Amino acid sequence: MRLIALLLVALIAAACDRQKAEAPQAPAGELDSGKGLDRSHKGQPTPTVVFKDPDGADFDLTKFKGTPVLVNLWASWCAPCVKELPTLQRLEAAQAKDGGLGVIAVSQDAAPQGSVEAFLGERDIGRFAAYHDADMKLTDALVIQVMPTTLLYDSQGREVWRFVGDQDWTSEEAKTLLAEVR
Repeated sequence: MRLIALLLVALIAAACDRQKAEAPQAPAGELDSGKGLDRSHKGQPTPTVVFKDPDGADFDLTKFKGTPVLVNLWASWCAPCVKELPTLQRLEAAQAKDGGLGVIAVSQDAAPQGSVEAFLGERDIGRFAAYHDADMKLTDALVIQVMPTTLLYDSQGREVWRFVGDQDWTSEEAKTLLAEVR
């Protein structure tokens, strides 16, 4: 009986050690907190995923080639997303005057585009946020796990960084980050 107990303890200990040894390592640059700046995808090209522009026409991020662009992925059910949209709107308005940086927000809502537009209209949020990806192809292609996530692409269509979680896009921190493409 004692021998069986010792064998059982040895098997359990071996199984525990094996689980520890086989546990996947976190990729370099992964965020411990799940929120903040992530440069682990730097240099990756924009995905060639088609989604809808505010008029319902097909659109993809390669249309920004030659212009840096800030791409925000958001959803109406995501409170932090909704909280940050007004700061993105102010940034987009400033960039429309100054030029140099495109700013779009792409809804990852499965609802029809009209629902997204109505949601934005109720909050007086501009058309920059009415891009729509009902099939969440961008989320899949970019391996996005937290919303909101905002990505900065340079004028060649390469990722500079991504910011996971909400951000005040009019803050000094944001201005410093955005200056990386100028």
